Amino acid sequence: MIRIAIFSDVHGNLPALNAVLEDMEKRGIEQKFCLGDLVDFAPWGNEVIEKIRNLNIPCLMGNHDERIAFDIPVVPLSKHSPEETEARFIAIDHSKKYITEQNKTFLSELPFHVQLNYKVGNRHWRIQLVHASLSSNDTYWYENESDHIFTGMLEESRSDIIVMGHTHLSFKKYFETKGWAVNCGSVGRSKEENRLACYLILTMEEDRILPEIIQIAYPVEETALAIEESGIPDYYASFLKNEKSSVL
Repeated sequence: MIRIAIFSDVHGNLPALNAVLEDMEKRGIEQKFCLGDLVDFAPWGNEVIEKIRNLNIPCLMGNHDERIAFDIPVVPLSKHSPEETEARFIAIDHSKKYITEQNKTFLSELPFHVQLNYKVGNRHWRIQLVHASLSSNDTYWYENESDHIFTGMLEESRSDIIVMGHTHLSFKKYFETKGWAVNCGSVGRSKEENRLACYLILTMEEDRILPEIIQIAYPVEETALAIEESGIPDYYASFLKNEKSSVL
């Protein structure tokens, strides 16, 4: 049996990341993978990047990582309210100013997607890791999408399971003869009703692969207070405290 942990979308929320890493350690999980979006919306972007680097956790390039690394202009999203649109511009600009050049270089060199291959007994399990999809790190695929979206990705990648993040909403779907499509949710900016930090444990045995979504509490007030004391809009503190909703 092999167990690994997969997480995504930390978004500068160091207390949430620490809580998730501590939970993994308690469970005895040593191999960890991150699907990207280390920065934006909470004030510890540099510290999050440096922790991922120091722990040698393999990480993909999320859309926010790419934007900060290459100074890509921010484009308004139609799904956002005027309040969130304004807050988003200010928060991303904050990251562009405060993320160090060394850390921007690190983000710029992250891989777009990765496939893992684990041999358990006589079985090889192929695990496809993406931030959002195989071709884009900024595509929103939700649980209620047509099955062919996910089965198509499984077929294209020739994988037994595809794991994604980006939407900040976890789910797992099994397709007979095709495999699993799983969203591991968000560590630092969950859009789920409970706002808990979320990650995935993947257990591989010779005859089966089992995805388990884990949700844990972390000191939200600590993160909210740090946001309020930074140049990041209070909108994001209110969101973490579940005082603001977000359009999917």
